Amino acid sequence: MAERYDLVVIGAGPGGYVAAIRAAQLGMKVACVEKADALGGTCLRIGCIPSKALLDSSELFHLAESKFAKHGIKLDNLGVDLVAMHKRKDGVVKGLTDGVAYLFKKNKITPVFGTAKLTSPTTVQVPGKDGKTVDLEAGHILLATGSEPINLPFLPFDGQTVVGSTEALAFDAVPKHLVVVGGGAIGLELGSVWRRLGAKVTVIEFLPRIVPSSDVEIGELLRKALVKQGLEFHLETKVTGAEVKPDGAVVTAQNKAGETLSFTCDKILVSVGRRAYSAGLDLEKAGVQADPKTGKVPVDAHFRTNVPTISAIGDLIAGPMLAHKAEDEGVAFAELLAGKAGHVDYDTIPNVVYTWPELASVGRTEEQLKEQGVEYKVGKSMFLANGRAKAMDETEGVVKLLADAKTDRLLGAHIVGARASDMIAELVAVMEFGGSSEDVARTSHAHPTLSEVVREAAMAVEKRSISG
Repeated sequence: MAERYDLVVIGAGPGGYVAAIRAAQLGMKVACVEKADALGGTCLRIGCIPSKALLDSSELFHLAESKFAKHGIKLDNLGVDLVAMHKRKDGVVKGLTDGVAYLFKKNKITPVFGTAKLTSPTTVQVPGKDGKTVDLEAGHILLATGSEPINLPFLPFDGQTVVGSTEALAFDAVPKHLVVVGGGAIGLELGSVWRRLGAKVTVIEFLPRIVPSSDVEIGELLRKALVKQGLEFHLETKVTGAEVKPDGAVVTAQNKAGETLSFTCDKILVSVGRRAYSAGLDLEKAGVQADPKTGKVPVDAHFRTNVPTISAIGDLIAGPMLAHKAEDEGVAFAELLAGKAGHVDYDTIPNVVYTWPELASVGRTEEQLKEQGVEYKVGKSMFLANGRAKAMDETEGVVKLLADAKTDRLLGAHIVGARASDMIAELVAVMEFGGSSEDVARTSHAHPTLSEVVREAAMAVEKRSISG
């Protein structure tokens, strides 16, 4: 006989587990189905968290190699212990996935491991790995199954030479030459990891710039910074195929001029985007409509699909494929389901590229404002003029703020520089409250801190920056 729940969540990633916890806090009886062996989803297990662990490890090695001497720190026989680096990364992941399991237990959420299938608008079947089938009955079902890497038909993943982000997080040796197909966040971050550890890294991007969704000026500053670190870029270049050999591969591509390029490498990371994942759900059986091209599921303002008892959030629906966007939707969904006023402001969702320097942004870009015919003012401040940045030897970067020319309301904020991922939160908060550049400029910022660059940029909107 099927176990009855108020809510059954399918997928225990950031959107799913947050929704499950918030619903349980609001008094619902909740079960959460997860096809992997641990909770946390792509982000915690094979995405955001392990990549940041490797980014931090490789950044420390890079600092020791290139900057410690300048700080008066001398080291001999510097080297990389990749086994230890992976062990630390795996420990970070396990700590966080165990933490989610603890939160499930604390909030009396039932975890069910296996691949879920919708058998009706209110029932879910989970064939377990132990051979037993679990039947769940739900007052409401939430789809939070996330996304998967896009596979190029002419360059299919083989798990060894042609890989996605999962395999690129676990190389057992530093590649001699890593070719990255795609100049988005994932490719740049993992490319940075292996470049710092000694690999030659070549990034091939079909578009004329990297991080295509970013402000053009800010994205170009990041590209120049990465070039200084040794990454090689081929923009407006289309990968046409690859020949995989026993000892590596040869990637072929065509540039804007029509020339054929050839790259001999030992690893190819394909990171051209992600696609909504709903394999095995049997959406049709429950009557749920999905876009056949993108896999995305249309939802209304309350995250409900065309079937009233089934909702969807995260990478499965429209909007940026970001963990924090899914988390916000998970909370809003649970609160709306409980009759409360859940809400997500999609105009103030920040985006971050965790290279070094970091790139962080929120709101509209200068190009978007021009296209929309919005009159705006620009304020910029360089990290070079900041006392803390100089003390840290991290003077590369800029803060760029865009404000409405008439009302001064903050419309966009773009940062490339040290700790940009942390500094963007202040600007997100100001934009959430409909604040102005003057609000930021008149807010006291501790001295000396990197956040003073944000204040100086706000002051520069009205051409009154103290640092120039």
